[in-house]
Amino acid sequence: MTSTCEYLLFDLDGTLVDSVADLTCSLNLLGQELGHPQLTTDQVRTIVGDGATKLIKRAFGEENYQRNHLYRFLDIYGDHLFDNTAPYPGILELLNSRPAEKMAVVTNKPYKLTVELLKGLEIFSYFKIVIGGDSYSQKKPDSLPVIKALELLGAQPQQAVMIGDHHTDLYSAQAAGVPTCFCVYGLGHTDGITPDYQVKKATDLLKLFPGTTA
Repeated sequence: MTSTCEYLLFDLDGTLVDSVADLTCSLNLLGQELGHPQLTTDQVRTIVGDGATKLIKRAFGEENYQRNHLYRFLDIYGDHLFDNTAPYPGILELLNSRPAEKMAVVTNKPYKLTVELLKGLEIFSYFKIVIGGDSYSQKKPDSLPVIKALELLGAQPQQAVMIGDHHTDLYSAQAAGVPTCFCVYGLGHTDGITPDYQVKKATDLLKLFPGTTA
């Protein structure tokens, strides 16, 4: 099965890049400062996807959260963005098969760190639009980021697909009228939503969404 979707909207962590090791490292460095037990990568996999604030609250307890914990985490994570993070196998081939004018990143990761990560991995130029979790007043699962991505790409909802590994991606896209593709290989879960498409490996994405002419 292949799809004729013309515009591709991507989540970042768990979809385009495998970043769980660096997120785990950064959380544990903050946890050391706060006197919390160390987290495993498997534990961190279950709490990623709703932005940095919720990540910290889930890691160390909402009752313990202070705003300065967020700023400290972002500083630490900024120093460890590229220790182990890399695009999943098959992602570069997929990105090379499409014109940048028809692709966007829509993530809950802060915009500044998103751009820094994309540039550091040398994949920033593949996307016309990059939307972070703090780019607008709402982030996924709200529909606003997806709607804005469509507007900036000049695309209609039925021309696009939201590719992600988390139920926030699915909720956001569905509310915007955009078809969805769930990435089983990522970090999240569907929350019981049935996506329009599903892939088990990142290398399956190019088979499902074969390249178009630039």
